[in-house]
Amino acid sequence: MRVFTILPQRYWRDAGPAAEAAEQAGFDAVMTVELNHDVFTPLAFAALATERVELTPSVAVAFPRSPTVLASQAWDLHANSNGRFVLGLGSQVKGHNERRFGVTWTAPAPRMRDYVRALRAVWRCWETRGRLSFESQSYKLTLMTPDFSPEPTGLPMLPVTIAAVGEAMLRVAGQVGDGVRLHPLCSRKYLEEVCMPQMMEGMRRSGRNRLHFDVHGGGFVATGPDEAAVAQAMQVVRRRIGFYGSTRTYMPILALHGLQDLGLKLHRMSVEGRWDQMAAAVPDDAVRIFAACGTYAEIAQQIEQRFGGIADSIDLHFPPGTPPGLQRELLVDIRRIPHTFAGFDTNWEG
Repeated sequence: MRVFTILPQRYWRDAGPAAEAAEQAGFDAVMTVELNHDVFTPLAFAALATERVELTPSVAVAFPRSPTVLASQAWDLHANSNGRFVLGLGSQVKGHNERRFGVTWTAPAPRMRDYVRALRAVWRCWETRGRLSFESQSYKLTLMTPDFSPEPTGLPMLPVTIAAVGEAMLRVAGQVGDGVRLHPLCSRKYLEEVCMPQMMEGMRRSGRNRLHFDVHGGGFVATGPDEAAVAQAMQVVRRRIGFYGSTRTYMPILALHGLQDLGLKLHRMSVEGRWDQMAAAVPDDAVRIFAACGTYAEIAQQIEQRFGGIADSIDLHFPPGTPPGLQRELLVDIRRIPHTFAGFDTNWEG
């Protein structure tokens, strides 16, 4: 199983050393998140400090950016990392698109399908020096002059992975994506019964091969050196479940486990502004549904039980001060867990 970890994003000077340390510890990828800091700049510093690890945003919000603008950002990260950049995309929810980003909201699944195809049309134009000619319901791209075309990379096409929760977006991820970024609020049951059938249907529609499709995440990991540290990590997970569970988009996941009343309660608390009380409403049983929990001595086995045989990669974040040697030992055990993904298989063909 492949293991990803997160980079610091507040201060750019920290990104390179953190990425280098992650590579030395044995992580397979370093990632950023699009919250309160830029999602791409730390990856540029990480690219210069490393030679092996994959670099990826998990995830960049797509629709507020035009496909061509995002294509350019991704292109330079891909070229300057010698092909180690993987573009992780997400739609975000309607409220954030309309009220935080100020963009028009349309049906997200077909728009994401158009968006990924538009990106690839731009990249293909740049790499092959062909004509840009892309038109869909969402985007029309027909102009690309030489002055605005970067040099060909001589590398494989950039992989694109798509964040997905609902059935329609899961099918789109399978149909046009090179992988899926499953939401942390995702249980093994939801992954097996909902996610995999929809993604496989998407792959069937486009003739994609599961061997080259990365199924990433679908849950949390709560670990530490002892039971007290695990309890503290579980409290962090509890807060995140409270936050995510308050959003109606994720209600079907909770409902699958009979937790719809919890979801309704969390939503009411969010409307009332009771954000600091949400974690207390989330029981231990719910935390264990959505997280692999255990001490360092137990966590590899817990991860295999929670993710093994279905997910190819997960996120893992060690507390500050965890000895590098201990990180390496734990990562060796986790990376021994079998998985299906055999690497991306991208090309420049239309």
